[in-house]
Amino acid sequence: MAALRAELLEAPRVEAGTLFFGGGTPTAYPPEVIGALIVAIRARFGLPADAEVSVEANPDPALRDRLLGLRAAGVNRLSIGAQSFVAAELRVLGRRHTAADIGAAVRAARFAGFTNVSLDLIFGVPGQTEASWATSVEAAIELGVEHVSCYGLTVEEGTPYATWFARDPAAFAAEDLEADLYAGAIERLAAAGFEQYEISNWARPGFRCRHNQGYWRNGPYLGLGVGAASYLGGVRGTHTRDFEIYCAAALGGGAIPSERERLEPAARAGEAIMLALRTSEGVELAPFRERYGVDVLERYAKVVDELVAAGVLDAGPERVRLTPRGRFVANDVCGAFLVG
Repeated sequence: MAALRAELLEAPRVEAGTLFFGGGTPTAYPPEVIGALIVAIRARFGLPADAEVSVEANPDPALRDRLLGLRAAGVNRLSIGAQSFVAAELRVLGRRHTAADIGAAVRAARFAGFTNVSLDLIFGVPGQTEASWATSVEAAIELGVEHVSCYGLTVEEGTPYATWFARDPAAFAAEDLEADLYAGAIERLAAAGFEQYEISNWARPGFRCRHNQGYWRNGPYLGLGVGAASYLGGVRGTHTRDFEIYCAAALGGGAIPSERERLEPAARAGEAIMLALRTSEGVELAPFRERYGVDVLERYAKVVDELVAAGVLDAGPERVRLTPRGRFVANDVCGAFLVG
């Protein structure tokens, strides 16, 4: 924490609109520590009094004792990593909490005064079925939360899942099953009054995550801490993930070792299209042309025509966005603009 405070004091003075404590378990710190950081961030970056301040948390029993303190410290949005309400799936995911713990965490959050609660769920878990996935989605809906995120399980190199997948790929969900699970989430959440405002995110009216919307609009952001990512002035950077190296640099007042990449104008435009297409609004053509100097329908005419013909993209005079079918192949559609 001392290293984070040191980095904060040396960070560029950007104007902050939202604040997000991520990394999975920031609630391992006592609420008063989080509160002191919020005070320091307001002083350094001008965070508005009514800003969205989110904290990620696991629904462990210990969380419930800290929710009153977190709310008093200024946190007003809670993002809980539920992942599943099915015991067997939680074991596969290596989670120690239970479905009962998730419900207890949401109820404790309400008691503490939180009116903006989000749950994360994962589909494509080995052994998951359409019925077990429906159980998790319905359980999240029944808890009355304002926001739900549904992410497909990703198998990353160097993880136990990668080893498992190499040994027994049939244990993992096939693409057809993943598509059915995703379709089930779309159907059930829509019926419950949620709007799908981004590929993986659903919100009740008025409860979209403002912080994440900044990413999808390709806006600037500043990340502080081990492995934190930033995007400022067209430069994308990611801090070292080595805790000891990070602490030594931050406490020594030096630059944090980071990987940096300056995006050229064409790359910035392509990435902005990719991010915007993830949202329900898609790419708004006039504002995009004004910001990037690029006419999307002209510059990417061949790509747009092919995707429209394939039924995965809708192109009108005001915007370009995914069709309902396009949501299922969003990575391929969005990626086409990075090489278009």
